[in-house]
Amino acid sequence: MIRALKYAATATALLALAACGDNGSSGGASSSRARAGIWAAGSSTVFPFSTRVAENFARTSGGAAPRVEALGTGGGIQAFCQGVGPNSPDIANASRQMKQSEFDLCAKNGVTDIVELKIGYDGIVIATARNGNSFNFELNDLYEGLAKEVPDASGAFIANPTKTWNDVNKGLPVQRIQVYGPPPTSGTRDAFLELGMAPGAKLVPAAAAIEKTDKSRFEAIAHTLREDNAWIDAGENDNAIVQTLSRTPGSLGVFGYSFLEQNLDTVKAETIDGVAPTADTIADGSYPLSRSLYIYVKKANIGVIPGLQQFVQEFLSDASAGRGGYLQDRGLIPLQAADLQAQRATAAAMTPMARPAK
Repeated sequence: MIRALKYAATATALLALAACGDNGSSGGASSSRARAGIWAAGSSTVFPFSTRVAENFARTSGGAAPRVEALGTGGGIQAFCQGVGPNSPDIANASRQMKQSEFDLCAKNGVTDIVELKIGYDGIVIATARNGNSFNFELNDLYEGLAKEVPDASGAFIANPTKTWNDVNKGLPVQRIQVYGPPPTSGTRDAFLELGMAPGAKLVPAAAAIEKTDKSRFEAIAHTLREDNAWIDAGENDNAIVQTLSRTPGSLGVFGYSFLEQNLDTVKAETIDGVAPTADTIADGSYPLSRSLYIYVKKANIGVIPGLQQFVQEFLSDASAGRGGYLQDRGLIPLQAADLQAQRATAAAMTPMARPAK
């Protein structure tokens, strides 16, 4: 009898969720049906981790594996924020924190009580084919080689004239500037701009002077990549970038550390300010392009979408996110024990996040 009542309550909740629909959706047959399965979408970097958790969750629960999609961080959060009904994801996977504008979009569409959970760390690597030249980039080299506009000798900003990395820094190889990287919807690209390009620009006096007087202008200068085929958007699939490096001699690629670990037979990572990306340098932050990875959960869907709470708990379990867990095998850098416990407490209480500062 108790079990029957439990199932009836779940069915009622699912019908209620279906009836809510998605704010801003076009309605139709799809919005009138409940979605019982868990749905996560977003970062291509988090995708292999989320997929692995989904596989393990399905195996241990005996149910269907949650649906996981790689749409890029921006694309996943956009989908997540469309509403609370069955036509939008329960979880957004992200390789950066949610922006204030995204949080406000969620609120506008009725998505409130969002729970932010950090699941581990990753680094952004600049890689070449294993048989390629070796680079030790200084942080400002990234800006001076890849920004659309750079200052000339007089301090005036002009279209980037550099052709080779040696033009940027005499300590770098005489090799054309050709970098394959993620598109604007990718959290990896956002993180590369925030962790690499902007700090690099601050090391260039003319750009640093603008940062002090006109932050919007500085952001445009630091965050706008070249459009003359020196930087090439290569899609959301980081594995495709890895494969391109082997096929295109002299090219470099920007992607997540987890993809480096899986492809060490074909590619190698270059150093930045003398520091190579490793599990230790990413975890302690000494590697300049280190970042945190997140999932965002709709609290409103807990208890409505069957298994959602348990799926979130699996993400943060010792077997998954702990040291030596199966996500570490996929390249995730685990959180410190105290930080992992704090994230578990947030997940257990489903404590909503505050509105981001920016």
